[in-house]
Order: sequence, then structure tokens, then C-alpha cells
Amino acid sequence: MLRHWTRLGLVLAMAGCAAPASSALGEGPPRVDAETERQLTVAARTLLQARSQALVQQNRHDHRRLPDEILGVAIAPGVARVQERAVRELETRNRAPVEGGPAYTGARTRLAGARAVRVGDRITLEAVEHTEVRYETGKVTQSVRRSFEFVTRGERITLTGERVMDPGAHPFNDPDPR
Repeated sequence: MLRHWTRLGLVLAMAGCAAPASSALGEGPPRVDAETERQLTVAARTLLQARSQALVQQNRHDHRRLPDEILGVAIAPGVARVQERAVRELETRNRAPVEGGPAYTGARTRLAGARAVRVGDRITLEAVEHTEVRYETGKVTQSVRRSFEFVTRGERITLTGERVMDPGAHPFNDPDPR
């Protein structure tokens, strides 16, 4: 009987060695290091914050051109063109929480829960955008999940696109869909 338990214990121990570690299951694509994730998050937040600021009436026509690079992350020319067009549209739109109501007096955008994963030469950053817009008598906050796409060439990282991940969401700081 003792031999039976010994053999059973040995079999179970060997099976445990052959099975993959539970932490290895469902790990998914490899995450990027913390510093790279921070760089990507800052670049993405910069785009969103510029659009949020374009909603504020006192800031109209006071925007600067998007830099070619943000914290070491290059901005693809197509992304820069879309961003500049969005900022111009948001500046000229009469945005208010209620049609004909008071104009926005302040805006702030932050990204939370950022997670960046790399697959080959592509990095995808997913995060929740929290945008708060203020007006004379109150504020409105909106949370939207976004995805940002980056391409790497050697050490060079370039932001190549973004999209809203929540179906049917209409972020404050996005231009009207055409």
C-alpha cells in the first residue's frame, strides 16, 4: 500500500512538472516595458488633450501645431493632419453641454489603465480616456475606451492611428463623423 502511494505521488509530481505554469496560460502578447508604456501614454494623451482644449471658448485660435515628436514618439504625418483638422473643427463648433447653453470654460483629459502590448513591429496601447469639461454652472465627465497604434523601426516608435473601442461612443473631443 505504501508503494502505491509513493508511485501515485511520483506520478503527480511529474505531471506537475510537465504542465505549463498557470501564469503562462493566457498571458497573451508580450507587454512593453514601463518606460515605453509611459512614453506611448504621454503621446496619446497629448493628442486628446489638445482636442479637449479646442472645445474651450477662450482657447480658440490659440492652438499650437502638433509637434513632430512627443517624448521620443514620432507622430505619423497622416495622424498629424487628422489631428490639426479635428482641432480646427472643434474650435469653430459651438460646443456646449446643452444646445444654446453656456460654453465650456475648461477641459481636462487623462488616460487611465494604459496597457501596451507588442506583436512584431506593432504596439497597441489601450486605455480609458477620462475627459472632464467644465462650464459656468457645472461639469460633465465622459469615459471612453481608446486604442492607439504604433509602429517600431529599430528604436524609433511612430504613432500611426487611434480609434474609439466603445461601440456607439461619441467622445466630446472627437470631431463629428462624416
